[in-house]
Amino acid sequence: MVDATSLGGIRAAIDAVDADLVRLLARRERLVRQAAPLKRDVQAVQAPGRVEQVVARARAQAAAAGADPDVVERIYRAMIQAFIDMELTEHQRVMDRSPDKGVIE
Repeated sequence: MVDATSLGGIRAAIDAVDADLVRLLARRERLVRQAAPLKRDVQAVQAPGRVEQVVARARAQAAAAGADPDVVERIYRAMIQAFIDMELTEHQRVMDRSPDKGVIE
């Protein structure tokens, strides 16, 4: 239980949530890295349609959880862009190693 009367207690609770978030982000990163070599091209990595699906789902989940959907959307868009940037780098690395430098299915 969080000591809501103490700033220190609230900060400790936030730190615990942050630790959980970092573990989840690491898990998401591993999955993104696994997906990178399965993408055919840069457009498949950027996947704007998929981005919009993920953001819409996050907004709905935020509303259901009592969070501000606008704040969650901003966080998700920043997170997704960071992962896209990472995945583009990973995809290029895999393509550079590919013997025919062709399409990866």
